[in-house]
Amino acid sequence: METYLRVTFDSEGGKPSEVADRLLRAGFVPTHGNYDFVYDWRGPVPRQEIQELADAITEQLRGYRVLFELETV
Repeated sequence: METYLRVTFDSEGGKPSEVADRLLRAGFVPTHGNYDFVYDWRGPVPRQEIQELADAITEQLRGYRVLFELETV
């Protein structure tokens, strides 16, 4: 399974490079196309772990004034 992440920036928020650094530290890698980053679970994962990842992203990006969207397939 993979979780795809799209980030929308606010000009009054954190720098995109700072946001990217935080996401890289959380295990995401940059990607091309409709999404900005992808997290590879390396196999099936329970819904609870996906929710925990979403909570962790919220904490990582708190104060940066960005919106994010996740899609796990």
